[in-house]
Amino acid sequence: MSEKTYVMLKPDAVANRHVGEIIARFERVGLTIERLELASVTPEQAAANYAEHQGKPFYDGLISYITSGPVVKMVLSGEDAVAITRKLMGATNPREASPGTIRGDFGLVMDANVIHGSDSPASAARETGIFFSE
Repeated sequence: MSEKTYVMLKPDAVANRHVGEIIARFERVGLTIERLELASVTPEQAAANYAEHQGKPFYDGLISYITSGPVVKMVLSGEDAVAITRKLMGATNPREASPGTIRGDFGLVMDANVIHGSDSPASAARETGIFFSE
């Protein structure tokens, strides 16, 4: 089923110059880039995106990290875009991510794990609304 998903290349991916290689991986599997922008995440956007983590011990560090430098935000589309994107990303913890996945190849630590991708079409729509103005 064709669907859209939201993906964000985090500050470490941008700072370490992995953007081109990561985007190429999505294109190689047939996903289409619908929107793409290099931008900074505002504290308000970060709080909205990570609202479910508010009050958890790692929340302040997460907000600080995601607003620490530019990110690349994207909307990708294609058949089963959410599932395909999440498979390419690999496990959330880079130490558990398989080689050949984005986090397995470029991630170093859990706190800076290179990439965020929506976990469902509903999350993709919500996150796209947070990070892209219409």
